[in-house]
Amino acid sequence: MVWLAGIGAAIGAVLRYEVTSVGKKLGWEFWITGLINLSGAFLLGLLFGLGSSKGIYAFLGTGILGGYTTFSTMNTELISLLKGHDYRNLLYYLLVTYLGGLLFVYGGWYLGRLL
Repeated sequence: MVWLAGIGAAIGAVLRYEVTSVGKKLGWEFWITGLINLSGAFLLGLLFGLGSSKGIYAFLGTGILGGYTTFSTMNTELISLLKGHDYRNLLYYLLVTYLGGLLFVYGGWYLGRLL
């Protein structure tokens, strides 16, 4: 299963790179990471709610979605906002990421249970 997770992580990282590139071109410098993390949280919740097998979860959940979402980039961006004294966007980003992430995981899980 480690190979499934590894292959999936490579795919997820490429997806994140491409989505981030598009987001930066649109001027969504910090918000694109939040969008990536929230969409990944929703999809992970959906996967969990569907009761996926260990192999599917290793490839899609741990692999693709693990490579797609990024905790370290988000925290680097938070430090950048802090250093730039952009406290309003820092607070928004924290709230959207953490509270939004929780809501998106729950929403995905709930939808998965219904399907």
